[in-house]
Amino acid sequence: MKDILKILVLLVTVPAGVALADDDDCYAPLAEWQPRDRVVQWAQEQGWTLRRIKIDDGCYELDGTDAQGRRIEVTLDPATLAVIEMEFDDDDDHREKSRGRDRKDSDDD
Repeated sequence: MKDILKILVLLVTVPAGVALADDDDCYAPLAEWQPRDRVVQWAQEQGWTLRRIKIDDGCYELDGTDAQGRRIEVTLDPATLAVIEMEFDDDDDHREKSRGRDRKDSDDD
């Protein structure tokens, strides 16, 4: 009977663990989190300028600009400050303006 119970527990918990591993949520205990000041320092070491730090799904989420001036959104593990996800916002408006200037310049020729 104990063996059957162990097998049932294993069958129930393994798929749940796999499902949890697939998402970007962080599960570090609050006592292990790096302080907010350390997050700011870490971002500055990367050459980033932060606009906002928030907590989302148990992770630190940073909004700001990178060293090249691109807007970024970065998800960090709160305990290790490991990058979980990084997104760059493409500046479509800037490219559109540049193309518009190029067309105007060629029209003047």
